[in-house]
Amino acid sequence: MAEEDKYTKDGTTDYRNNPAIKQETGTWKACPYILGNECCERLAYYGINTNLVNYLKFQMNESNVVAVTNVTNWSGTCYVTPLLGAFLADAYIGRYWTIATFSIIYVFGMTLLTLSASVHGLKPFCDEKNVCHPTGLQTGFFFLGLYLIALGTGGIKPCVSSFGADQFDDSDEAEKKNKSSFFNWFYFSINIGALVASTVLVWIQTNVGWGWGFGIPAVAMAVAVVSFFSGTRLYRNQRPGGSPLTRIGQVLVASFRKIGVQVPRDKSLLYEIAEEKSAVQGSRKLDHTKQFSFFDKAAVETQSDRIKGSIDAWRLCTVTQVEELKSIIRLLPIWATGIIFSTVYSQMGTLFVLQGNTMDLHMGKSFEIPSASLSLFDTISVIFWVPVYDFLIVPFARKFTGNKNGFTQLQRIAIGLVISIFAMLAAGTLEMIRLGIVREQNSYDAKHMNMSIFWQVPQYFIIGCAEVFTFIGQLEFFYEQAPDAMRSLCSALSLTTAAFGNYLSTLLVNIITDISTRDGSPGWIPDNLNYGHLHYFFWLLAVLSVLNLGVYLLVAKWYTYKRAVGPSTDHTMA
Repeated sequence: MAEEDKYTKDGTTDYRNNPAIKQETGTWKACPYILGNECCERLAYYGINTNLVNYLKFQMNESNVVAVTNVTNWSGTCYVTPLLGAFLADAYIGRYWTIATFSIIYVFGMTLLTLSASVHGLKPFCDEKNVCHPTGLQTGFFFLGLYLIALGTGGIKPCVSSFGADQFDDSDEAEKKNKSSFFNWFYFSINIGALVASTVLVWIQTNVGWGWGFGIPAVAMAVAVVSFFSGTRLYRNQRPGGSPLTRIGQVLVASFRKIGVQVPRDKSLLYEIAEEKSAVQGSRKLDHTKQFSFFDKAAVETQSDRIKGSIDAWRLCTVTQVEELKSIIRLLPIWATGIIFSTVYSQMGTLFVLQGNTMDLHMGKSFEIPSASLSLFDTISVIFWVPVYDFLIVPFARKFTGNKNGFTQLQRIAIGLVISIFAMLAAGTLEMIRLGIVREQNSYDAKHMNMSIFWQVPQYFIIGCAEVFTFIGQLEFFYEQAPDAMRSLCSALSLTTAAFGNYLSTLLVNIITDISTRDGSPGWIPDNLNYGHLHYFFWLLAVLSVLNLGVYLLVAKWYTYKRAVGPSTDHTMA
């Protein structure tokens, strides 16, 4: 093979020009390192997030509402920063180097967090009554570490799932079939990490100390970095295609510049380069669609579009470039309907934990299970349902739907939205029964009531089932429907539903608290939940979930899938 066929201009090896290299790279051979990275990173994340509300309440001396607000604000930020990481990955440095760079920031944040909980002078002082009094410096140092971690997640979360999917060549039918299973097992690896976090780490934080409880996740994150770099020689890397925001901006500007231009009925007259490959590096050409025809004006060629023989990109755009913008616009309604689901999901790390704090924590005569550890049943549910879905539900559904994946991605998401409604109904019903027992026994001021915390298991298990349908469905849907050169950005877009879900939870908690505490009432979510009406909040989320499902069904029916044409995207081996 000639040297120019083996190597691309930037010195990386093009696996599609060398069958031997293709055989040695990508597919499931590369995936263990990516899945190992994700498992350890999620162990680190959930090692903090799962029990953070209790750390803020007891170590930072915050009230229930303030602690819940700080948790959801931080969690939300963890799912907003992926927009930054995704932009850098798609536009400039690629997914591999984005993951590598932000992982180092993540480890640094974990180190600061560990120091804030273990070093004298940095950790809060607690008196003989175990009431802690953090100083302004200690609080600032703690939140600095916490938000550096949020920044670190911004380069990992939007890239890891897409990077794993990049290991499977869409032009190879045998590899393409494995991609859907990859997303299932990717989510499975997330929950293996979460399982260790919700059991071992929560117990260590509660019974051994927060220094160890944060230190072990820091070590796990370091292991995640090692795992990722260990697979470097096996990875297939998709080249960055330039700034996706610039391309979107060019279509918008060109469309409005030509607001008076008539779009021809014959769509073949719209501008597109003659070459087989798209003008957008790393992307296949996209076929024209009829929706949002206003933006087709950007692809109508006029005499003023060429300057000295060359195309002005701010006046004339290709059909593929226009269709990239249309694809993003079509995704937005589906994206918006994921926010309520994420609000429901966020209750596991906040109000479910506070609800569990009031119940009997005993498992046997002497052992007490930390309330935050109940999230392990969400994890167990996911670990149970992922293989059941892959090996039983998909083959069974395929017989009736004819779809090779059992359900379409949109159908899969819808099923999860339905299931999530029952999670809130279960949580609200449990709280109503719990308050009934409190009234009956007149145990309003008791630290723990005579009702086992394991009555919370159904609500956690139901959310886990919903996750397998909705979150994995979203993960696959946003990857598949994203333009090739915008996949990290669209993965980040899907993650921002979690951010807005957390922020919506913050907003609802504060609005409900403000309204329900007027006239001296304790409100729905007081510090002593025995005087509150937490079930009202869960039922409010159930009602919002029903309304959200109705909207989702309408926008899903309206959705038009993208149609890619031409050769597969340009991959290289680092």
